[in-house]
Amino acid sequence: MTSPTTTGRVALVGAGPGDAELITLKGARLLGQAEVVIYDNLVSQGILDLIAPAAERIFVGKMAGNHTLPQEDICQLLVDKALAGKFVVRLKGGDPFVFGRGGEEVDVLLAAGVPVDIVPGVTAALGAAASFGFPLTHRDHAQSCVFVTGHLKDHSVDLNWQSLAQPNQTIVIYMGITGLDTIAKELQAAGLSGDTPAALIYRATWPNQRIYPGTLATLVEMARTNNIKPPALIVIGGVVGLLKNDTTA
Repeated sequence: MTSPTTTGRVALVGAGPGDAELITLKGARLLGQAEVVIYDNLVSQGILDLIAPAAERIFVGKMAGNHTLPQEDICQLLVDKALAGKFVVRLKGGDPFVFGRGGEEVDVLLAAGVPVDIVPGVTAALGAAASFGFPLTHRDHAQSCVFVTGHLKDHSVDLNWQSLAQPNQTIVIYMGITGLDTIAKELQAAGLSGDTPAALIYRATWPNQRIYPGTLATLVEMARTNNIKPPALIVIGGVVGLLKNDTTA
């Protein structure tokens, strides 16, 4: 995706789930070349250490109820820096196109005539599965895997519960901790057994990662008992019963 009308450009780079060794070679190379790096909250220090020392660093992280900049302002910042002739890396935790608002940013940049590169990253679900030794798909347990967000734009939790509550399917829910009560209740109401294996995974691939295995019926109490806060994934399905590393707090 290129345009001859600007001298600057933007690369949307996926930083991966946290472990600095999981960033792609291309992502690491571009961080070393960037003149400006605009980065999110869930980017580890090991990844930030790859940024060129002379680069301008701008933190635009979002946490629950606390956004450093609104998304519209982040998009405008990317445009402004690129139109000023800079090579900008927009560094995002996980993958830019998996619940990372990368699509929104690309639309704005292309509309402004800014060339954009996309560098994929290891999304949190893949990092969690690798860290704790369970597959997301398995011939005997899950022939499909779905990634869904538990936090919609209007802050509601309104998903297609019937399509999610299918046998032999792994459900990975991002940003679902605040709506966990609704998620657990609606999935069971849609027919998914409360005995279905499930887990809460906190900060997958980070040094302080933790997994809390249980069942769909015990998720809410497990989160309450262990005071689980974002960032955490919810994984539901038979594959959770195959985990090899069940280290918990």
